[in-house]
Amino acid sequence: MNWDTIQGDWKQFKGKVKERWGDLTDEELDVIAGKRDQLAGKLQKKYGIAKDEAERQIEEFEGSFEEASHQPKRPN
Repeated sequence: MNWDTIQGDWKQFKGKVKERWGDLTDEELDVIAGKRDQLAGKLQKKYGIAKDEAERQIEEFEGSFEEASHQPKRPN
């Protein structure tokens, strides 16, 4: 899944972002509004991490949706 999809469905993904980075407030998530660079900046500031680490975490977050979408559906 690419970031454009996440940005386009930000209201849906906002909860998942909050699950992953629980220290981000609802207000901060509203300011981020799906903008990847804004998220990276907030992660750097909030968690005291370098830009490269923030980008790595965001890529990992994106990748988790790729993996989930490729999982075979379990029969009922």
